[in-house]
Amino acid sequence: MNQYETVFILTPVLSDVQMKEAVEKFTGILKEEGAEIINEENWGLKKLAYPIQKKSTGFYQLVEFKANPETIEKLELNFRRDERVIRFLTFRMDKYAAEYAAKRRNVKSTKKEEN
Repeated sequence: MNQYETVFILTPVLSDVQMKEAVEKFTGILKEEGAEIINEENWGLKKLAYPIQKKSTGFYQLVEFKANPETIEKLELNFRRDERVIRFLTFRMDKYAAEYAAKRRNVKSTKKEEN
């Protein structure tokens, strides 16, 4: 199993409930396929670098997981079919990227404990 990271942008016209449903749908697909979700981060509503489908903002979501390559095909097919998703990017992390992501998660968790 390889380690992957996917970031997807949801349309800004969704309510919080609809946004959470969309995120749960995609994490559910990963779990159905036997993927192990390592980390999930909601980056919130952010301004896009350029307009996409006449929208200038979007809800960003990051998911780190371990899965088989076949799982990625199914996940990306569902991204393409879902009209709530504006953009998505999935890439396989090499050992250096995985180490960096683990360090980043540890730094975030220690900052949360201090506050």
